[in-house]
Amino acid sequence: MTAVLAVCALLVTVAAGWLLVKKYKPVLVLLGAGLLLLLIRVILRPSVPLLEGKESSGSVWFDIVGMIESIAKDQLTGVGLIIMAAGGFSAYMNRVGATEALVRLVITPITKLKQPYLILVLAYVIGQLLFMVIPSAAGLAMLLVVVMMPIIVAAGVSPAAGAAVIATTSAMPIGPATGTEILAAHTVGLSPAVYFVKHQLPVAIPTIIAVAITHFFVQRRLDRKGEDEAGERSDEQMSSGRVAPTWYALFLLLPIILLVVFSPLAVKSIQLSTVSAFLLVWVLAVIVELIRNHDRSAVLTDANTMFVGMGNMFAKVVSLIITAQLFAEGLKQAGVIKLLVSGAEGIGLPLWGMAILFTLVVGLVTFLTGSGVGSFTSFASLAPGIASGLSGNATNLVTPMQFAGGLFRSVSPISGVVITVAGAAGISPTAVVRRTALPTLVGFIVMMASSLILI
Repeated sequence: MTAVLAVCALLVTVAAGWLLVKKYKPVLVLLGAGLLLLLIRVILRPSVPLLEGKESSGSVWFDIVGMIESIAKDQLTGVGLIIMAAGGFSAYMNRVGATEALVRLVITPITKLKQPYLILVLAYVIGQLLFMVIPSAAGLAMLLVVVMMPIIVAAGVSPAAGAAVIATTSAMPIGPATGTEILAAHTVGLSPAVYFVKHQLPVAIPTIIAVAITHFFVQRRLDRKGEDEAGERSDEQMSSGRVAPTWYALFLLLPIILLVVFSPLAVKSIQLSTVSAFLLVWVLAVIVELIRNHDRSAVLTDANTMFVGMGNMFAKVVSLIITAQLFAEGLKQAGVIKLLVSGAEGIGLPLWGMAILFTLVVGLVTFLTGSGVGSFTSFASLAPGIASGLSGNATNLVTPMQFAGGLFRSVSPISGVVITVAGAAGISPTAVVRRTALPTLVGFIVMMASSLILI
């Protein structure tokens, strides 16, 4: 019976992967695959319950659908709510002009430099840092295209090189406001702030440095060859249309500051939750807006953007996490985790070997689908069970898997961020990928080595 379940799980997984590659909606694909796996398990083992205690309806057949409710309840009171709050906060900050204020502030120093490719490298580093507080890959890319691309081109660097650098600014999804970071922290049982400082930064810092250095030489060499001539450039902009004071940039930094200060890393007696940090700063920003703007109705309309953004995040990310976890639960019920652990033990594959294997799988799925969020959420729930079976730490699996989703997105010609910057630079997505391929490869090698050695 175990073999039959495993074969069924393999077939369903392959079918789901094929549908994802064909660009079917990931939420519905994972939902259907998860329900199908649970149905097969119930058919083959009807006497074994899916849910225990009060969560069970009393019927194993009804519990197939009840599993969705159980997972959704857990997500909407935990990591899902955090991601929704982060998304809503980000939307409101963009609405009131704080996002553009921060970008204007951080790019000012690079305008004083005279070395064109040093400007390019610093643009990458600044963009990567901005991704911590503007956790939308395509959104940040469009903002950088509008604000930073003219500076890069004016310095004497080609639009293609600028596009490649901007495409990789979201390659390392770090920071307590990033959706996949929040999910990774939840998966390993840590707060986002602690996970960010102790497990992300030791890996991210050497990786970002390696990518930056590689960009310097790769973009300079390709520019000298002059292979990527820019065509017609897109004038699309991502902007709130509002110019806010420069000090509004502080609103975007405050949640991260509060989360780090009021955590086990600093003030141990006070533990501020991530959702509370976002809500606190949002309330503060609304109060400031009410003081500065005499149109109270407009201020409150803008404030409602927080909740609209939360709803959008549920539709785009949290629903994907729920269905991905349902799919992972289906794989667990089919005994796939036990088979993977026993197989690894049988061939003597240690935890680091499984880490490389799953990281490559996440990377491949990201490359084929263009979605780093979808690929990581599909496999993240499997990590704790595999790590426990191999007597290891789930962090060693989760961290490189999460980063792979960001890195491989930068080399996927169908990802939103690559398509966005390609259109802005007037070149093809494949031309962007040709320029991001080597920096991403170097970044992946350094990231993988750092994950295995430093955490």
